[in-house]
Amino acid sequence: MTAFSLEPAQLTWCDELRALAAERLRPLAEKGEPGRVNRALVAELGSLGLLPRLFTSGALDLCLMRESLAHACTEAETALALQGLGAHPVHAHGTESQRARWLPRVSDGTAVAAFALSEPDAGSDAAALSLRAEPETGPGAEASAWRLTGEKCWISNAPEADFYTMFARTTPGAGARGVTAFLVPADRPGLTGTPLDMLSPHPIGALAFDAVPVTADDVLGEPDRGFRVAMDTLNLFRPSVGAFAVGMAQAALDATLAHTTARDAFGGKLRDLQTVAHQVAEMALRTESARLMVYAAATAYDAGDPDVPKRAAMAKLLATETAQYVVDRAVQLHGARALRRGHLLEHLYREVRAPRVYEGASEVQRGIVAKELYRTYQPSPTDATSKEAGA
Repeated sequence: MTAFSLEPAQLTWCDELRALAAERLRPLAEKGEPGRVNRALVAELGSLGLLPRLFTSGALDLCLMRESLAHACTEAETALALQGLGAHPVHAHGTESQRARWLPRVSDGTAVAAFALSEPDAGSDAAALSLRAEPETGPGAEASAWRLTGEKCWISNAPEADFYTMFARTTPGAGARGVTAFLVPADRPGLTGTPLDMLSPHPIGALAFDAVPVTADDVLGEPDRGFRVAMDTLNLFRPSVGAFAVGMAQAALDATLAHTTARDAFGGKLRDLQTVAHQVAEMALRTESARLMVYAAATAYDAGDPDVPKRAAMAKLLATETAQYVVDRAVQLHGARALRRGHLLEHLYREVRAPRVYEGASEVQRGIVAKELYRTYQPSPTDATSKEAGA
């Protein structure tokens, strides 16, 4: 892959998005209630034409949107991302009827989507999920009908979403090959939910399924092929989680540049201290490295390259770990003022922790990278180490 740089039109678009986020979206975000879906914010994302782009843009454009919005308004970024995460399986794998019913409403912000994969005992190990889709039996039962029984947990936008892309086990004991994806409207009988009080300010909840009815009309993709639907979605959104992280890191870096330039300390400005300047340089180095890896992974996805799972995992891993480091350094260099409620860095410090866990924790990403490396490894005939290993 060639060296990466953005086109002038893309840079201009990113500037426009940052301005929109600051001027139009942040005021709505500030009026929202932490832990609750901000429907006014979602609707504004639709009216600005950003939500429709979730279904017409490639991975790189998705990353640019998420990074730019995150720089000025993390709540707007997350609201957009969750709409995409919950609705992408409908866009990519849904029937014409499913797409016609839900995608226009997701695009204009009148329907809130959610992606329901994790369970109390199956978060990182998604193939181990246990929510059951039991075949409907008895008089009058349809040939392809099930009852969903079990729990989902740590679901963003739950329990307030209007529909859930959710995953259930249709074939016991089959691991990843026995999972089916379903589109489940929130008003189905037997489906209930409760909000969870989390460190991250966006809405997260748990769902309970008590014999919730679903039929073949609710299947996304094919029965027992739901894990493919989930991984296709995550391969697209993992690099963009990295873009979210890069946006936060850049916001923290910009705040630190401003603070260390203005702050008087020890007879000069804070930036004049070599130990401070070197820390800021390290923050910038890591942020730019993460940005380039995110862009490269997104470009690989758009090009259909075969190593997308590895690149997506690398991008998410590096960017989220980088953002944690950069935000933490920014807090340290700002001192106690950064810990006050309402300070940008106090907000970022709470926001930055969750991306290292959701959509596959950092440990899971390392496992994916290693698996892909060994899967594609071909020893060279001239590799002395390989000869010694085979001796």
